[in-house]
Amino acid sequence: MTSVVGPDFIVIGAPKAGTTALHAALTQHPEVRMSRPKEPKYWLCDDAPPPAYRGPGDAHSVQEWLWRREDYERLFAAPSEGVVQGESTPFYLWHRGAHRRIAESLPDVKLIAVVRDPIDRAYSNWMHLWSDGLEPLADFEQAFALQDRRVADGWAPFWRYRDLGRYGAQLAHLHRYVDPGRVLVLRYRTIVDEPAAAVDRTCRFLGITPGLVGSIPRDNSHPFVQPGWRPRVLGPVVRAGAALGQFAPPTVWRRASAPIISQLTGSAAPHRPLLAPEARERLIPHFAEDIAQLSEVTGERFDDWLSTASRGSFSQRTQVTRSCAPSGRADST
Repeated sequence: MTSVVGPDFIVIGAPKAGTTALHAALTQHPEVRMSRPKEPKYWLCDDAPPPAYRGPGDAHSVQEWLWRREDYERLFAAPSEGVVQGESTPFYLWHRGAHRRIAESLPDVKLIAVVRDPIDRAYSNWMHLWSDGLEPLADFEQAFALQDRRVADGWAPFWRYRDLGRYGAQLAHLHRYVDPGRVLVLRYRTIVDEPAAAVDRTCRFLGITPGLVGSIPRDNSHPFVQPGWRPRVLGPVVRAGAALGQFAPPTVWRRASAPIISQLTGSAAPHRPLLAPEARERLIPHFAEDIAQLSEVTGERFDDWLSTASRGSFSQRTQVTRSCAPSGRADST
């Protein structure tokens, strides 16, 4: 692949790890211009249409992928002096082909990988799809166990509850193509607990002025949908509508589905439950080896991810941080 007119930096992952919050924070910086759309997904393709994924809502979703080079280049065609341009597609970290294509076509690009406790990330991933009416299974562990079958059936990357959280192997592969000095690994907990520090670290990595953005907006956490009649009745409606939505522009289905999805939560959405310690204990073996590899690749320790304690959503963690921090300062956990 030849050189492409592209961004100066890319937030490459991981999904449900705070990339939306970091993207929103960087958008506030006067020396940064972030792409619209936020997730072009161009490097997941190879100058060809995306695969015909067959999971719930997948055919509708892929309509939003920018796979033509000219469409992607148009996002970054008007650079301004003193301004860096970026995009955020959190699936690039997982996608091995994207590593090679980015390295070949954007040899100077800087990459930002945000990593989160892989079990909390997977649970949030499931919660996102469940709350949108797309995930048909009300039991997270049961849905987690079906990943390989779903992949074999052609479901899209967002359904990979396990594999999207194996950052050690992902970064080891990425470093085969990209100099580790051009890759910033940022922890989700830093975004939550020390937002100003997280943004400033990112700014220094990008070579722009730190200290101009003091907060990070909350991420795109979804409300909890209580299992019961609502998902049983409305979930199939959402999934059928998403299947039909592939035949209309993406904005049409998004507008049409909004009132249905809002009905899923009801007038007062219950508080999102934490994942039970027993569930985490059963899931840790899926990630323990990769967590060790991540420590080797980054030189940092991630032993806290081997705990059976769930840390909760962005808003739940923020509330805990605020209640525990003296004089309004947030302490890392």
